[in-house]
Amino acid sequence: MKKATMVIDRAFKVAEADKRIYGSFIEHLGRAVYDGIYQPGNPLSDEDGFRKDVIEMVKELQVPIVRYPGGNFVSNFFWEDSVGPVSERPKRLELAWRSLETNEVGMNEFSKWLKKAGCDMMMAVNLGTRGIADACNLLEYCNHPSGTKYSDLRIKHGVKEPHNVKVWCLGNEMDGPWQLGHKTMKEYGRLAEETAKAMKLIDPTIELVSCGSSNIDMPTFPEWEAETLMSTYDYVDYISMHNYYGNPTNDTADYLAVSNDMDAFIRSVAAACDYVKARKRSKKTMYMSFDEWNVWFHSNAADDDIMTNHPWQVAPPLLEDIYNFEDALVVGLLMITLLKHADRVKMACLAQLVNVIAPIMTEQGGGKAWKQTIYYPFMLTSRYGRGTVLQPVVNTPVHDTAGHGDVTDVETVAVWNEAEEELNIFAVNRNIGEDIELKTDIRSLEGYELVEHIVLENGDMKAVNSAAQELVAPKCVDRSTCEAGCVTSVLKPATWSLIRLKKK
Repeated sequence: MKKATMVIDRAFKVAEADKRIYGSFIEHLGRAVYDGIYQPGNPLSDEDGFRKDVIEMVKELQVPIVRYPGGNFVSNFFWEDSVGPVSERPKRLELAWRSLETNEVGMNEFSKWLKKAGCDMMMAVNLGTRGIADACNLLEYCNHPSGTKYSDLRIKHGVKEPHNVKVWCLGNEMDGPWQLGHKTMKEYGRLAEETAKAMKLIDPTIELVSCGSSNIDMPTFPEWEAETLMSTYDYVDYISMHNYYGNPTNDTADYLAVSNDMDAFIRSVAAACDYVKARKRSKKTMYMSFDEWNVWFHSNAADDDIMTNHPWQVAPPLLEDIYNFEDALVVGLLMITLLKHADRVKMACLAQLVNVIAPIMTEQGGGKAWKQTIYYPFMLTSRYGRGTVLQPVVNTPVHDTAGHGDVTDVETVAVWNEAEEELNIFAVNRNIGEDIELKTDIRSLEGYELVEHIVLENGDMKAVNSAAQELVAPKCVDRSTCEAGCVTSVLKPATWSLIRLKKK
């Protein structure tokens, strides 16, 4: 059996994990809103039309913040159409996804859903086809108490108390030529700077996210970050990151190495931020909001057919990737990577939450809701990855894949919850053919004992869950022991593990 070692010392801290790295995303896209979170008339829905079973699954994920209403959708979003009496709201051509938006669910309805699900809102403003004035009007509508045009309009619409939205995204993927109102670096930098200054005059307590590159392969990366931050650095709190991962060549070993690409992306954006910090002689550190990340590649052909040949439908089934076991491993690996960078990544959004590249699915036409394979690593990491991320010293065998070199067999991170006196170790064996014995030195955490070893494993890398059956789900195994400050664990090939310890 191959062997790996890890030393964990509570004195060696990366940072406190911001709970908002377990955020998610709901866009007016496909069946995310209509037929996803909202389905009036369904016996499974409440008096407001919201699916109660979906709300319970979201609560189980412990999602603290949800990005809304886009995504690409936001760049042609007219927020005024989404408020007021539902019967008076206009239908609009939704240009990003070539669908028909009914505006039946809008700002106030979604805010009500968030309260039911226990989440806060991360609001995106339209800097594609609109601009500064509209962003300010929306902020006034959401956050100002009363006595002004838009705050009084909110009250007239039956919402007396402000929504108090604290996180605002200054547009979406403005570097992308697919984006309505696509901007050059100079155009976006100036627009975002002036929008940020104006919004903070209205509510100085808000946090602002400047658009970063849409993915690491954009031709303008990382010049986009360096150029736009020269304008926005003094006025924003985060820069966004987006990236999706897939296995189009059906190479499992190489697929399990894509978290290395996320790691490189985060390091590169941090370097670009620090370059601007140095140029400005600033004492401020720019943090990151990785507010779109997930696996996405299964549904591309079907999406193209619907948008090209069958446009202008209400809530067509778009981006409905059905995830398999290896996708769950990758999501677990990506979450480990986010935790390892807890000192710089303060927010992240699994894109998306329901039906659209999502951990939660609902059957079309009002059937049951069910959990995809990726639901479980997200849920368990969200639940047990709260606390201080520790910097482990890891010695592990490595291997090469078709697209990556020196891939660690064991990818791992540890989170210490001092208040609860818990230590949680997340680990993936990326070696698809061999067991690994992992010995972890935890002598600095005196008196801790093993609670449980939870795994996700399946002999079929392509196994999927469905409404009818659940083939991929966590289970407890007897593969770890703890003796004299040493935890010995057997990590089976291509498995995700959570090893939980607690002080006696």
